[in-house]
Amino acid sequence: MTTLSIPVSGDLEKFIERMVRDGKGANKADVVRRALREYEENEALQNILQSEMEIAQGKGLRGDLRKLAKKFK
Repeated sequence: MTTLSIPVSGDLEKFIERMVRDGKGANKADVVRRALREYEENEALQNILQSEMEIAQGKGLRGDLRKLAKKFK
């Protein structure tokens, strides 16, 4: 595991400390890790929703996946 040292505003630090007090994480690092995982999950969900919207708009690819893959080589 890598350790990062990043500056945060006083307000953000207070928020993180409150999250620890409220049991949202075992410590400050745990709160930040959990927040980053949630951010990553939200980004993945947004990509899925965007893809679904594009498919609904007819922008999806259809056909044999092997033939389609050859077009992108």
